[in-house]
Amino acid sequence: MNMLNILLMSQEGEGSGFGAFIPLLLIIVVFYLFFIRPQLKKQKDARKYREALKKGDKIITIGGIHGKITEVQEKTFTIEVAPEIRFRVEKSAVAMDGPQEQQLSENR
Repeated sequence: MNMLNILLMSQEGEGSGFGAFIPLLLIIVVFYLFFIRPQLKKQKDARKYREALKKGDKIITIGGIHGKITEVQEKTFTIEVAPEIRFRVEKSAVAMDGPQEQQLSENR
């Protein structure tokens, strides 16, 4: 009986090395599928949206300023918020929830 207990303990000890990593691997997979992957997709969509903007498009900045693009530079837009009032904003400051996103979602 004593020998049987020793054999069972030694078999459990060998299998527990890999078995201890299974919950950790599952946690990593869940984080990737539910947090990291959707965030990467959202960033990719935002970049495509900003690259597709052109002169005449109406936008909303992340600060809430509404305007119409009057000039497109490499890293910035010049927007007109009222007659003869223009701002230069970074492309990264354009929110994706503007009027263009609604048009894009309708085309899909």
